[in-house]
Amino acid sequence: MKIVILGGGEVGGTLAENLAGEDNDITVVDNDPTKLAMLAEYHDIRTVQGHASYPRVLRNAGCEDADMLIAVTQSDETNMMACQIAYTMFRTPKRIARVRSEEYIDFRDQLFHKDDMPVDHVISPEQKVTQYIKRLVDYPGALQVMEFAGGRASLVAVKAYYGGKLVGHAISSLKDHMPNVETRVAAIFRQGKAIKPMGTTIIEAGDEVFFIADTRYVRMVMEEMQKLEHQYRRIMIAGGGNVGAGLARMLEDNHQVKLIERNQERAEQLNESLSHTTILNGDASNHRLLSDEHIEDVDVFIAVTNDDEANIMSAMLAKKMGAKKTMVLIQRQAYVDLVQDDVIDIAISPQRATVSALLSLIRKADIVNAYSLRKGAAEAIEAIAHGDEKTSKVVGKAINEIKLPPGTTIGAIVRGHEVMIAHDDTIVQADDHVIMFLVDKKYIREVERLFQPSALFF
Repeated sequence: MKIVILGGGEVGGTLAENLAGEDNDITVVDNDPTKLAMLAEYHDIRTVQGHASYPRVLRNAGCEDADMLIAVTQSDETNMMACQIAYTMFRTPKRIARVRSEEYIDFRDQLFHKDDMPVDHVISPEQKVTQYIKRLVDYPGALQVMEFAGGRASLVAVKAYYGGKLVGHAISSLKDHMPNVETRVAAIFRQGKAIKPMGTTIIEAGDEVFFIADTRYVRMVMEEMQKLEHQYRRIMIAGGGNVGAGLARMLEDNHQVKLIERNQERAEQLNESLSHTTILNGDASNHRLLSDEHIEDVDVFIAVTNDDEANIMSAMLAKKMGAKKTMVLIQRQAYVDLVQDDVIDIAISPQRATVSALLSLIRKADIVNAYSLRKGAAEAIEAIAHGDEKTSKVVGKAINEIKLPPGTTIGAIVRGHEVMIAHDDTIVQADDHVIMFLVDKKYIREVERLFQPSALFF
């Protein structure tokens, strides 16, 4: 596939890195020659320097015969205009734009049509990150929570600790512990290396375990891996931007929420728009402010300002002063690797959330959900099976008959409203939502081909 990516920053660069190794023809456009030189040095991609919405630049980038344009510059207006020009001048078949401002997002249904603003898909990073954090709040102790089939099934990453019922026991013991609940361990990472889960595999303390289950039973399965934490009640948010305000709005009805915002005018706006959130005007790294607001009683401190350093420092202080858990939004990947586990409980990368949303739109076959995992090395996907036994490589076949690529696990099938944990003799039917985990995403093309019906399918 020929893809033009506009913007060589964290999102554009991470996306190019994810796609370059998958037999794609990638071109990245950016004004900054330094960014482009770094991308070209480490990845097999083409680069074009220039303003992302200029017609000549888009022509030089290959929009005339590109399959897809992905506009992820820092400017909403540039992204939207680039999609308009790609459609008007080059008829680029698929156009995706990152749009961050609520002033546009609130009117997306009226704005984004071929006759008006020809953007096929709008990606809002702030909304994706807010939903991501909300799921982590809903499942205390989880490292990642990914939803599939409209939220009916979930893939959850947890760290195994002593105190978990399954730690020190074989995976096959799950059936004895939970006879009425089905789950599937999709992957285990031990000291950074993937281990293929078998019934005889012993779960060890420190393992990072990915399991899939009906969403209703996620907390029951988590208890197998670690001592179950109490639900969060008292939450403090640092930062009243789109993410902080959106998160407070999602949580305030069922949690005690305090939000700290530095800017007085913004704090006053939030005070008017949020019904049950306590708004504090001040600095989240101010020792006295945290002490006065009883930080020691806070279940989780969530720092989501636009400043990585401020987020890290305020979370470190909050943790030292007694906050039970800390989550931090971090833009720079190098910082994520530096602070995760040691000083911060959960480091959240907005780039990964955005890239996951983009992958769902880029993948071939009918892949309706894709999540980038393990710094982009692994992937979890949801594909819909189409065709029949004559035209499909999966429909009508049992799981053990499907030629899955190495390191690929089918964890569950969602059929209508039923979540079915996959077994060797489970037969895939047409329109099933098949949820898979790929330890090595380099095999994604093989998975896509499995779910593409033959030319005989009409």
